[in-house]
Amino acid sequence: MGHNPLPWPGPDEWPGPPCYCGRSGCIETFLSGPGLARDYREPGAGNVSALRHRGARGRGEPQALACLDRYEDRMARALASVINVLDPDVIVLGGGLSNVDRLYQAVPRRWGPFVFSDRVDTRLARAAHGDSSGVRGAAWLWERGLAREDRKTSL
Repeated sequence: MGHNPLPWPGPDEWPGPPCYCGRSGCIETFLSGPGLARDYREPGAGNVSALRHRGARGRGEPQALACLDRYEDRMARALASVINVLDPDVIVLGGGLSNVDRLYQAVPRRWGPFVFSDRVDTRLARAAHGDSSGVRGAAWLWERGLAREDRKTSL
C-alpha cells in the first residue's frame, strides 16, 4: 500500500516527495514517521522527529496542529481508496504513529467524501499489540515456519 501514489493529491502535494523506491508521491512518503517530520519541519530548523511533533501538538502549536490536520486528510484519502477496492469491515493501524489517539476518530470522519458509497461501515482500529504488532506477527510466522521445517526433517 505504501508505494501506491497518494490518492486525490492537491496542487501542493504533486508530484510529492521522492521515495526510496525511486518514484515520487508514494503514500509512505506522506504517512510514515519521517514523512510527518518532513511535513512539520520548521523553516531553517532541519529535520525533527515525530516525537517532537507530538510534544508540539500537546502544547497546541498552530504549525503542529495544521500538520496533523494534513496528515489526517492524507490518511483518510489513502484509506478511502482501500475501502473503495476491498470494502473491509475494519482497517487496523500499526507502526509508531498508530499511537496518535485522535486518528481513530478524525480519519473516519474525513474519508466519507472519498468513498464511492453513501454509507461507510468500515472501522478504524488499533493493532491489538500496539506498534509492536508487526514484529510479533513476523516472529510468529518465523516460529511457525521453523516448526514446519523441524517436522520435515524428522520424517
